[in-house]
Amino acid sequence: MKEEIAAAVVFLTSFIRKNDSIPKEKADEFSDRLSELLVEKYKKHWYADNPHKGQGYRCIRVNQTDPIDPVLKTAATLCGLKYSDLRLPLELSVWVDPQEVSCR
Repeated sequence: MKEEIAAAVVFLTSFIRKNDSIPKEKADEFSDRLSELLVEKYKKHWYADNPHKGQGYRCIRVNQTDPIDPVLKTAATLCGLKYSDLRLPLELSVWVDPQEVSCR
C-alpha cells in the first residue's frame, strides 16, 4: 500500500512543485501530510487479493461537480496552504489500487 500511495503522492505533488509561489518546504510538507492521510484513509479499504474492491473509495477526484477533494484540502490546510494554492487541473482522477496507480 505504501508504494502505491507514494507514487500517487509524487504525481499529485508534481502539480504543486510547478507553482513558484509555494516554497519547496511547503510542498514537501504537503507531500508528507497527504501520505499520512492516505495511509490512514485506505488501511481499512485495501484488498490486495481483490484490487477492484473499494476502488471508488480510493479515488482522488477533482472535477466540475466536485471541485475540491476532501483529502487534498485537508493536507493543504494542515500545511497552512489554501486549496486554491495547489493549482490542480480542473479535471483529475487518480485511482490508488493494490499494485496499480492510474490517472485520468
